[in-house]
Amino acid sequence: MSFFGELYLRSTLPFLSEETTAKEVAYLARSFQDLTVPGPIVDLGCGHGRHAARLNTSGPLSGRIIGLELDALSLAERLPGFPVVRADLRSLPFRAASLAGAYAWYSTLFVFSDEEHVELLRDLARCLRPGGRLVLHTVPYERLASQPEASFSTYLPDGSLLEEESRFDAARGRDKGSRRLTLPDGRVLSGQYAIRYYPLADLIQLLEFTGFSIRWVHGGLEGEQPSAASTDLIVGAELRHG
Repeated sequence: MSFFGELYLRSTLPFLSEETTAKEVAYLARSFQDLTVPGPIVDLGCGHGRHAARLNTSGPLSGRIIGLELDALSLAERLPGFPVVRADLRSLPFRAASLAGAYAWYSTLFVFSDEEHVELLRDLARCLRPGGRLVLHTVPYERLASQPEASFSTYLPDGSLLEEESRFDAARGRDKGSRRLTLPDGRVLSGQYAIRYYPLADLIQLLEFTGFSIRWVHGGLEGEQPSAASTDLIVGAELRHG
């Protein structure tokens, strides 16, 4: 089965606390509040809408957020308060120069091949207006390289058993893993994933190659400087003019 479907939704939601969501929403609101480019801002891979619903109903981005998600279950269970379109990240359904901004959380854009990442970012650049803003969240390459193997087993609040193993290949920059979720009714969901993590210099080069200029790089939600010990890597970029 597809990893980014019911398996991902059911195994991820229990770890997304109210406090975490509130902090991430506040960061995103600050990231776009000074944007003077008119138009909508897209939540790329919005899932069930924990960011989009809040940003679109209150604060400086109210009324400007559109969600984009491919997984039907996430869309069926999404929070109210924002419009959404079902589409693949690799084929964005937006007209050229129609968007003011976009954001993607939890390495959402980097689950494809390197070649697809280039095309995806180029297509996103096509959709943005000059000066449009992109915010990307991921994990520092160095953090994964320092702890390349991970495994855990835990029971979720509903009684489901979650088991996962992963290994980061530093040479290829890919974290590959498998996840298994045994639900209380005995149903078993399992799948594999591969996520690309770029060293910061390579990520900046990728963004610049596809038409963006870097505005900031943060290592946390308070705007900290990035380091190998950071749990977050957040890059703000702007579509170049011309």
